[in-house]
Amino acid sequence: MSVSLAKIPSLDLLRGFVAVGRRMSITLAAGDLFLTQSAVSRQIHTLETALGVKLFERTHRAIRFTAEGEQLFGAADSAMQTLQDALGVLESSLRRRPVTITASIGFVGLWLLPRLGAFQALHPEIEVRISANNQIVDLRKDGLDVAIRYGQEALMPAGAIRLFGETVFPVAHPSLELTRLDRPELIEQATLLEFEGDPSAWWQWNSWLEAQGWSGVKPKSILRFNLYDQLIHAAVAGQGIALGRGQIIGPMLADGRLVALPTPRPGPASNKVYCLIQRDTLPNSQAQTLIEWICAEARITDAAPASVARLESRG
Repeated sequence: MSVSLAKIPSLDLLRGFVAVGRRMSITLAAGDLFLTQSAVSRQIHTLETALGVKLFERTHRAIRFTAEGEQLFGAADSAMQTLQDALGVLESSLRRRPVTITASIGFVGLWLLPRLGAFQALHPEIEVRISANNQIVDLRKDGLDVAIRYGQEALMPAGAIRLFGETVFPVAHPSLELTRLDRPELIEQATLLEFEGDPSAWWQWNSWLEAQGWSGVKPKSILRFNLYDQLIHAAVAGQGIALGRGQIIGPMLADGRLVALPTPRPGPASNKVYCLIQRDTLPNSQAQTLIEWICAEARITDAAPASVARLESRG
């Protein structure tokens, strides 16, 4: 004959009872549960009162089960061990679940992947899954932990963490032998690489030429791209002059794969930023570790292009 669920004592009381029964010591059980000795004693007393039976006989130096206590311990210890085993399997499964991050194809290819090896070296136990996608997705519905989004900061959802803005300026491969864009003749002799994935003025060569007072100047040719990483790869291959994001292409400027080309006047300024959006207000420890690492790398990125921006503004 069994009792209803409503009559089963609380798990806290049973956990305290099992801990004492395994150790046959209230002091040692208290250490196992990270509780005080008096707190465990109160749990045992409350359980005995609820059941209406004594579970332990107390002597000056030790405790031992009563007949009822021994009978309850056999069942409670087995049930508690089964619960411990099940929770252990669940915890292990959660630890192995990859942390999934979604971001635009260009951000993943040009910013995240070149840095991700350093994260894996620091945290080899964390499995990361990357979803490179230019579409807006539902993090919860699609099982994603973190998203990197690009747009006006004021339009980002509540809780979004600003990573860095963008400084846009002309860049080219050193093989083109350009150090500045200070004459319209240089445009007439060049191939311009145009990004069509964003209609903002700072990505349009016509807007840049107009800002220099060169409206109507025509380049030798134009190559158009709908993906930003393809445009940058074309610039690195020496196929023309691109408008580059200083924050994203910083390593390429640092190692000489690309050079910044100052212009007589500043071009249109961007008002967009990259932000991190997390699915859960309190992420699991592995997701939190990845989030903190991304934010730390972003702070470095945000500071690095300042010298490039100053160079451009001097013209």
